[in-house]
Amino acid sequence: MSTAKRPLKIIQIGTTHEHATGKYASLQLLPETYELLGYVDDLEIMDTPRLNKVLHPIYAKGKKFTLEEALSYPGLDAVAIEVPNLELVKAGMMCAEKGIAMHLDKPAGDNVEDYEKLLAVCKKNHVPLQMGYMYRGNPALNYVKELIRNKVIGEVFEASMDMNHGYGDASYDEYIAKFRGGIMFNLGCHLIDFVLASMGEPEKITPFISSVPGHPAGEVNNMLAVLQYPHAFVKLTACSGDSGITQHRRWIFAGTNGYIHISPPERFDGKGVTVELFMKKDCGLIPRGDHRLTFPPQRDRYMEQLKELAEIIRKEKGNPYTYEHDLSVHKATLAASGCIEWKK
Repeated sequence: MSTAKRPLKIIQIGTTHEHATGKYASLQLLPETYELLGYVDDLEIMDTPRLNKVLHPIYAKGKKFTLEEALSYPGLDAVAIEVPNLELVKAGMMCAEKGIAMHLDKPAGDNVEDYEKLLAVCKKNHVPLQMGYMYRGNPALNYVKELIRNKVIGEVFEASMDMNHGYGDASYDEYIAKFRGGIMFNLGCHLIDFVLASMGEPEKITPFISSVPGHPAGEVNNMLAVLQYPHAFVKLTACSGDSGITQHRRWIFAGTNGYIHISPPERFDGKGVTVELFMKKDCGLIPRGDHRLTFPPQRDRYMEQLKELAEIIRKEKGNPYTYEHDLSVHKATLAASGCIEWKK
């Protein structure tokens, strides 16, 4: 039966990734798009660094599959892979080899080689691969991305973006300490995906690595990376010792014809994200002067991206993010985390 005539059959592989419960909840909100068959509990099959160490109640009414059952399920259209960070690429390869379309959460492992192999198999087998960078379905940020791409604010020469937060506790400290790339590896990838999609690859990436006072030795949780372009510096910060929570995250872009400010970049409190825009001169339909654009509230962080994956699987649209882009984002993430040297 044509996939265009029915909901796509999907299984979530993994339950403990930081986005896992949110992704499962999003799939439940899309019954006309996906038939959520159930989940695979990674607590029973994987033992690598994870923040969540118990099965969330959201899975209580779902059908549990073994990994083997999930990968061999008749007529399976897609999987959402939500296993621990260092197992993501391994699980993705199992699906790619079987030709199963996937939503693969971030980050794409702690080395380049394994991810390159995964992308090569996906490309060879024509497997749709959607990376789970959480800002991709954000309407306000997609609008900002187009402003930058189309040079509405001119040539960007300075930008500052953060993924800081203050919601961590002792278990979070222990979790982040297990990654050699620290918190930039775990969270900074979201920023890097946006920057490379908006501005392309940088010429140089310089990481700065530190820790917040009072946190455990060995935990790298206060990080800065500077992405250098021919005429621009982009400053990215990721820190888990921030006195605020995610409501205080702030993104700023300064260009030769204007300025963009967004704070916070996402919200789910019934209010919409506001983009503050200043224009020196008219550009297209946007006149000079100050503008304040508030986008409709988002119901859910992941729904738009998951709906897009269904359109890609049904061949109703192409993937707006290429394999090459995703590989560049991963390399840049590892460079920004101090794990590798950046080579454009």
